[in-house]
Amino acid sequence: MSEATPARGNEREAGREPLHPQPPTPIEPKAAKKRGDLRARLLTAAVLIPAVIYIIVLGGLPYLITVIVIVLVGQHEIYELLRDKGAHPSVTFGLIAGGTLPVVAFVGNASHVTAVLTATLLAAMVLELRRQRINEAMASISGTFFGVVYVGWLLSHAIALRQFDSAVRGRYGEASLQQLGLNADSGIFFMIYTLMVVVACDAGAYFAGRAYGRRRLAPVISPGKSVEGAIGGVLAGVLCGYVAKGGFDLFWPHMSRSLDWGAALGFAVILSIVGIVGDLVESLLKRDAQVKDAGRLLPGMGGVLDRIDSPLLAIPVMYYMMIFYVFLKVD
Repeated sequence: MSEATPARGNEREAGREPLHPQPPTPIEPKAAKKRGDLRARLLTAAVLIPAVIYIIVLGGLPYLITVIVIVLVGQHEIYELLRDKGAHPSVTFGLIAGGTLPVVAFVGNASHVTAVLTATLLAAMVLELRRQRINEAMASISGTFFGVVYVGWLLSHAIALRQFDSAVRGRYGEASLQQLGLNADSGIFFMIYTLMVVVACDAGAYFAGRAYGRRRLAPVISPGKSVEGAIGGVLAGVLCGYVAKGGFDLFWPHMSRSLDWGAALGFAVILSIVGIVGDLVESLLKRDAQVKDAGRLLPGMGGVLDRIDSPLLAIPVMYYMMIFYVFLKVD
C-alpha cells in the first residue's frame, strides 16, 4: 500500500489521470441472437414463399431459368465446401454440366438426363487427365461429379415433377392421363405439396425441438437437432400435406384429383422423413468442411444450399413415388 500512494501522486503531478480498465464488451445473449435469427428467417421466408409459388404456377421458361439459377448457386456453394476441405474440383466444368441437366429435363426426358450425366462423368475423367494432378485426381473427379449429382441432377427432378404429365404421356400414352386425372397443371400441385410438406416439417422440427427437445437425434452431425423435434417435424409435415391436399381439392380440384387421400398421407410421412435426412446430410457436409452455413445469400437461413437441403432429396423422392403410384393405377 505504501508503494501505490506515491505512484498515484506522481501521475497527478504529471497532469495525467490514472488508466482505468474498460468494462468487458457485452456478449449478446443467446436468446436475443436466436430471436434475431428467427426474425430474419421469417422475413426471408415471407419474401421467398410467394415468389416460389408464383414461379411454380407460371411454369415454362421462367420456371426453368429459376431452377438453373438455384442449381448454379447451390452447386457453387458445394464447391466452396470442397475447397474448404482442400479439394480442387473443376468448378467451371461442373457448373456448366449441372446447369445443363435441368435444360435437358425440360426439353427431353429422364433417359436423356441419365445420358448427359454419364457423359459428364466421362468428361470429368478426361479433364482430369489433362490437368495431370496425380496426387489429387480422385478427390477432384469425385468432388466435381458429386456437385453435379447432388445439386444439378437432384434438382433437375423439379422440372420433371412440374411436367409430370409429360412423363406419364411418354410412358403410358395420352389415354392414361384421362384415366388418372392428370393434366398440365397437376405438376403445380405436386411441387407445392412437396415443398409445403418439407417446409412445414422443417418449421415443426425447429419449434418442437426448442420446446421439447431432450434427446439428441444426431449429436455428432448436428447437436441442435432432437428426436422430439424430428417427431414434431413429421407431424407438422403430415398436417401440412393434408392441408395442401384439402385446399387444392376445394379450390383447384383439377390439379390434385390424381392423388388420393391415402397416398397424400403416406407420401407426406415419407417426404417428411426424407426432408430430415436431407437436412442431416447437408449438416454432415458442413461439419466436415468446418463451416456453419454453406453461404450467406439468404438472411437468417445461410446459403441457398441451406434452404434447399431438404427439397433436394424430397423432390426426386416425390417424383419416383408418383411414377410408382401411376404404375399401380394404370390398367
